This record gives sequence, structure tokens and C-alpha cells, in this order.
Amino acid sequence: MIGFGYDVHQFKEGRPLILGGVEIPHTEGLDGHSDADVLCHAIADAVLGSLGLPDIGHYFPPGDPACLNISSLKILEKAAALCREQGFTLVNIDSTLVAEAPKILPHREAMKANIGRALGLDPARVGIKATTNETMGFVGRREGIAAMAVAQVK
Repeated sequence: MIGFGYDVHQFKEGRPLILGGVEIPHTEGLDGHSDADVLCHAIADAVLGSLGLPDIGHYFPPGDPACLNISSLKILEKAAALCREQGFTLVNIDSTLVAEAPKILPHREAMKANIGRALGLDPARVGIKATTNETMGFVGRREGIAAMAVAQVK
């Protein structure tokens, strides 16, 4: 079975930029109730979607004080636990970050390791790609970052 996830967060001054559980040097971070890790959020929703379960907002409500600044790797751990509870095994993840900046490639291996660890998946089975939006839309105007992911479970 396959699930799809999508997430966006806008930039906000004074916050760290966390992608795939890695703090990436940048002038702004992403705004959100958690650490706003747009990549982990898209992946978690893909895993949950592959199982026919509700999205991450069901398990981690945005207004819940217990979720304030939570590491999104914890969200991935929960998605993986739900997968196991349903009797499924994660096969692989494929994801794409859409951002004009910063450059993702220098941090990709660390992100794959973090995501793989949180999901109990070999990092070789975690695909992370990055592209720009060719200066179009909110991503092109450098207002935020988008992420898309698919998850396969068996």
C-alpha cells in the first residue's frame, strides 16, 4: 500500500530551520507549533495515509501544549509505531523538498539517517530530493518551504 503526504510552512525570523531532524544554517526557520520540520511532517502523513489513518494533526493537535516545539522525529516515531500496530512494515520513503534556499544536498545524508532511525528503516530506503519552484509562488518568493512524500508499506 502507498500513502502520500504534503506539508508547507512559512518562514519566521528567530526560529531554527529544522529539516529531517537536522538544524540547517539559514537566516530564518519555519513557523509552527512543533519544530515545524516540513519534511518529517510530509513523511509522517504519507505513512499514516498508507494505513488509512488520520493525518498528524489528529495525533499531535496544533493547539496541544504537549506538542509545543516537539521534535518532528517523535512524530515519525509515532507513525512508525502505528504502522507496526496495524501489522505492516515500512518498505521505503521517497520525498521532495521544494525551496529556493537553503541548499539541501550538504545535509541530505544526516537527514536520511535521522529519518531512518525514527522510522526503523535503513537510510538507504529513505529518498530525499530537493528542487526549487523556479521563483514562482510562495516558495519562489522565499516565503516558505513545501515538502511531498510517499510511503510504501507491506
